[in-house]
Amino acid sequence: ILCEITGRSFLAPEACNCSAPDTGNMEVLLKHGSAEQQREWLGPLLDGRIRSAFLMTEPDVASSDATNIETRLTKMYEEGGKVKYVLNGTKWWSTGAMDPRCTFALVLAKMDYSHPSCRRNPPDGADCNFGSDHGAHTVVLVPMNKPGVRLVRALTVFGYDDAPHGHAEVALENVELDASSLVLGEGRGFEIAQSRLGPGRIHHCMRAVGLAARCYDLMLQRSLSRKTFGKYLAEHGGCQEMIADSAADLEAARLLTLSCAAAIDEKGPKDARDKIASIKVSVPELTSRVADRAVQVFGGAGVCQDYPLARALVGLRTLRIADGPDAVHKRTVARIEIKKMLEAAGIDIRSKM
Repeated sequence: ILCEITGRSFLAPEACNCSAPDTGNMEVLLKHGSAEQQREWLGPLLDGRIRSAFLMTEPDVASSDATNIETRLTKMYEEGGKVKYVLNGTKWWSTGAMDPRCTFALVLAKMDYSHPSCRRNPPDGADCNFGSDHGAHTVVLVPMNKPGVRLVRALTVFGYDDAPHGHAEVALENVELDASSLVLGEGRGFEIAQSRLGPGRIHHCMRAVGLAARCYDLMLQRSLSRKTFGKYLAEHGGCQEMIADSAADLEAARLLTLSCAAAIDEKGPKDARDKIASIKVSVPELTSRVADRAVQVFGGAGVCQDYPLARALVGLRTLRIADGPDAVHKRTVARIEIKKMLEAAGIDIRSKM
């Protein structure tokens, strides 16, 4: 409910220090960070003294399938057996990276054991040949002032720069790290990413409901203050239909999100994956329809900077791509539902999925 309330404002989530990507990074460091990482980074982040970024998406591969990630974390042994890691790759849509207060980023990369020193010191429990699509992924904590971290450019979203946090393309060029930069350890990246993205998706949906509710309120106010053909807009059947559809869409989005929140509280994010994926598909679609109707009722005023409707519509439309596109989440829901049916029928799941 609080997330819905703060979602009505573009400023409130950050003012309350509960905006993306910081909330997700807080959860990662709280659950998986070392005592040193928590002391140096989590404390200041919780206090709102610094900001952060999460670097996963890449420009050259379809990053909705995280097994495609090409950023490499090369492990090597120096004299005396000391371990060093070198990070190379390019990320983009790195939300928060443009903020001058952004002091660190969590980066998803694939382990690379091709350095000659690794042949003399084979890694324990790691997949040197990348035989597993999921076992090589690792999350590292990278200070933004590290040599080799370069902000290439700011990216706009339908023309909006989303200042001050912004979205960046980030080059990682021979960034040298040590073992203290690893979060949880080598090969634990998927575990961390999923624990972060699941709750993060419901946060997005909660805020989306709040933003759509603001658009709905503005639409009602407009319909009761403007006249066409001698009648208020609210007296026209077409406008009444848009109001009714929006009221239904808004309530559906809210109830789906609350149902998902209850499932997470009861079963945890892992066992509520179907609910999380379902709202990530449904809520952006439902709420963007509300914003779109509000724009229509406002006419020309709806698409200019005088009202928050255009920016709201852009944000809600973008949410159908952010944190995984619709198709990926529909795939998740379908596979879970099919699995339930097969288990209920006593059919060997492995032969069907």
